[in-house]
Amino acid sequence: MSTEKRLGFVGIVVEKKDHISDLNKTLNDYSYLIRGRIGVPDSSHESGVIGLIVEGTNDELGAMTGKLGNFEGIQVKSALLPKK
Repeated sequence: MSTEKRLGFVGIVVEKKDHISDLNKTLNDYSYLIRGRIGVPDSSHESGVIGLIVEGTNDELGAMTGKLGNFEGIQVKSALLPKK
């Protein structure tokens, strides 16, 4: 288990808003990892995109993205800076 913190981003595509409250609760649970957040809604299609700047260990970020990716209609992709 690595305890080295890494900087990166998480892209979240919301295809359906059915689980948006679950998504926001999960983001709140992991708010200590989030350094910045931007959301771009598309009200004409009930969809949107959320971008996060994050900092945490691989395990912390993997736990968060894993939970987010389990919601139906939510797609998650992440990238982290390489280890030093």
